[in-house]
Amino acid sequence: MNSPSTDLHDYASPLVRRAREDLALALRAAAHHGFAEGVCNHFSSALPDGSARFLLNPRGLLWREVQADDIVMVDAQGRRLAGRHEVEPTAMFIHAAVHRMAGKTHVLHTHMPHATALTLTTQRALDTRSSQNAMRFHGRIAVDAQYNGLALDTAEGERIARAMAGADIVFLGNHGVIVCGEQLAYAYDDLYYLERACELMVLALSTGLPLAPVDEALTRRVAGQIQGERQQSSLFFEALRRTL
Repeated sequence: MNSPSTDLHDYASPLVRRAREDLALALRAAAHHGFAEGVCNHFSSALPDGSARFLLNPRGLLWREVQADDIVMVDAQGRRLAGRHEVEPTAMFIHAAVHRMAGKTHVLHTHMPHATALTLTTQRALDTRSSQNAMRFHGRIAVDAQYNGLALDTAEGERIARAMAGADIVFLGNHGVIVCGEQLAYAYDDLYYLERACELMVLALSTGLPLAPVDEALTRRVAGQIQGERQQSSLFFEALRRTL
């Protein structure tokens, strides 16, 4: 483990400062879009130095108030290395495991309402053939149907990480979702459009009429089109930076 002085130096470096600013922005954007829930849920970003350290939102702050200096640095075991706030226990166990075992760079965990609503159904997840917004997630979703209580130990965090099975997105039965990405702008864009797609599906189901999904071949083609051009994701994130 790095010494505390090294950790503090890294925490204040320009590279880590920018990463903290971006993570704080993503949290404020999520609050703006209605994805927050009290002072719960967590976003994290792995540091790009191979040290297994990552940045995490602090315990006890509303997402809408989080700034770069509120972000906490933790190690692979979820222990705080730098930052002025405490870390929420379930954040340590879930995010440490997903970064370590699934190798994800940015990990966004929410209980956003429409996506979570689908985890309460027997289907457990979004039908990725249901709308254009949904098609971007085709072949990228895993389902963890086994709700197992609060993630208050290493074993539960590791169980969730294994359930991801390499997917970018996992629907956690009776719980919420995790969205991951190699760039934070991509991960946040996916989080936003995942909730929009789930909202459309919930509204469609509420009519009582059956869904009319698109065929598999067209769904795959649209998914490839969206994933093949992610400039829109970066532009969206920068627009959020200007306005939030």
